[in-house]
Amino acid sequence: MLAGLSGGRFDRVSAFNDIRDYVAIPRVLSLRLSPDGSRLISAVQSLNADGKSYGTALWAIPVDGEPHRLTRSAKGEAGALFTDAGDVLFTSARPDPTVKDSTDEVASLWLLPRAGGEARQVATRPGGIGAVRTAGDVVVFAADVLDGEEATEEERRKARKDAGISAVLFEGSPVRYWDHDLGPGRTRLFVARLGDDRLEDVRELTPDAGEALRECGFELTPDGATVISTWRTYLPKGEWRTDLVAVDVATGERRVLLSEDRHDFAGPLAISPDGRRVACSRERFTGLDVSARSELWIADLATGQGRAYAPDLFPAAVEWAPDSSAVYLAADHQGRRPVFRVPVAEPGDVVRLTQDDASYAGLAASADGHALYALRSGVGRAPGPARIDVATGEIDDLPSPAPRPEVPGTLTEVSATADDGTTIRGWLVLPAGASADAPAPFLLWIHGGPVSSWNDWQWRWQAWIMAAHGYAVLMPDPCLSTGYGQEMIDRGWGNWGPRTQADLDAIVDVALARDDIDAERIGAMGGSYGGYMANWLAGHSDRYKAIVTHASLWNLDQFAGTTDAAMYWQREFGEPGSERYSLLSPHNSLDKITTPLLVIHGDKDYRVPIGEALRLWWDLRRTEVDAKFLYFPDENHWILKPGNAVAWYETVLAFLSQHVLGQEWKRPDSVA
Repeated sequence: MLAGLSGGRFDRVSAFNDIRDYVAIPRVLSLRLSPDGSRLISAVQSLNADGKSYGTALWAIPVDGEPHRLTRSAKGEAGALFTDAGDVLFTSARPDPTVKDSTDEVASLWLLPRAGGEARQVATRPGGIGAVRTAGDVVVFAADVLDGEEATEEERRKARKDAGISAVLFEGSPVRYWDHDLGPGRTRLFVARLGDDRLEDVRELTPDAGEALRECGFELTPDGATVISTWRTYLPKGEWRTDLVAVDVATGERRVLLSEDRHDFAGPLAISPDGRRVACSRERFTGLDVSARSELWIADLATGQGRAYAPDLFPAAVEWAPDSSAVYLAADHQGRRPVFRVPVAEPGDVVRLTQDDASYAGLAASADGHALYALRSGVGRAPGPARIDVATGEIDDLPSPAPRPEVPGTLTEVSATADDGTTIRGWLVLPAGASADAPAPFLLWIHGGPVSSWNDWQWRWQAWIMAAHGYAVLMPDPCLSTGYGQEMIDRGWGNWGPRTQADLDAIVDVALARDDIDAERIGAMGGSYGGYMANWLAGHSDRYKAIVTHASLWNLDQFAGTTDAAMYWQREFGEPGSERYSLLSPHNSLDKITTPLLVIHGDKDYRVPIGEALRLWWDLRRTEVDAKFLYFPDENHWILKPGNAVAWYETVLAFLSQHVLGQEWKRPDSVA
């Protein structure tokens, strides 16, 4: 096992050889900068002592020193941010040591003094505390609240639990999200004052919110006077629209700031340091002939007047320059995620700040305007903190609490010309030693989304594990990929299978023409939308020796009505039973599937419900296709638990060894 964060250093070179070593690599998850610019704080995930679960801890990263750990608890810590005084607020379900027999099951709010010492609990709620924002001595937080009198909420929650009641009565949609059921509580915003020992004067800001704050995002103006929050407006026929509202902290008065028919205003949200503007994402509703489009939108907080900036750059992260003259924007671009500088006064003068091949997240600008801090990563680089010189674009990696593993191979960029003349590019991971004399077996990896891109480090779909086992992995960006302009998305909209397959075929042909790749031993893998395409390829191609389909769409009509956001998908596919379902649904080509399939799915997946896998598995069984089904009763769209991740990789590798390498099937011990 790796030493992880508890002591010692892991072997950077061999980390990918044994899956059990790989899942123990510590992972940097977030980044925040202190008000005085002297240190960063990060949540770092590492393997718990039991080897069965992950925990998180907060680490301080001095901008001119070595990282050191700040927190230790069995429950872990998250959501860290600095107060204006430099103290650290965070959420955790750790027990309160000042309360006898405290056994908290929900997250409370804690404060870790800048001067040192023990963290203390400063606020708690019966339904737990979620996201937190602060300015001056004002603190705003989200919490799950049951309808009814606040004074009896804890008692009512306990009575429900003691009675064994888990039922929730819904009168609208949705009923669940991603991997969790919604209700019976509803999200509310609270405001309080940061006192000497605890939050004081706690009061609810949004008592009439109803379901409007489901999965909300919010920010607090620098003067602590106004909360800017997403707000769901529910529409007929199960639709909803996301607006932005401004809530007065003193009075609770709410006004609609941004609202537009058939558009959502959503995160990432950032308020300018001068408190005059908000930057967010404006996303148009899709339709049969209207593709997905997201753009940076900057609006005046007083009037709501705004406009779009940086066309064709889908916002992934935003941060204001300290003088409020520009926004730093991280956005997908040509297989990377650079940082761009977008001036407010001259919206056409967008400048790319970072010129490397990396992807950036967690942007944080120093108060003097000289530096921008970020998490820097890439397909061949695990995330770690970095400093970007705003004037020159020069990048310096900072010491990280989770040293990066060395990847076992090389990363090469490849491209091809599709049948319609469009350039299709991608990353090719090559194992060490691949050559004309020893060509590597080949895997096509198809990304999810479908509006997405292979441009960053992947903890769950880790191509370097496959490279350590001798495989070359192609990670292409076909139609519907972000970072190539709106046309790349438009050309695949409503034409998922045929158009995407033509793009994939073109770039796979280029890769297989290389003398360091074995064109006879090839497989394909995909998850989510990539799983949809894996199923599509199974019914429309016989070039692959094996196909792995994870969390995949099989019957589109069934999927579009059972997913957690049915209205989104039905905008593109049309009403149930319409022509597009029959044209694009992989299940209609069941009779043409001869390639062996490994089906993988988690039961807690609400984005692509388990019914897709159960139907696919039964269809493969009744037609006697050579197939296996790897089922996870306690996982969601992703396989997150360390032991289950081991089982995932070991089963995939065993399946590929059998069908791509021609070896005898050996059932992995992890699923014995």
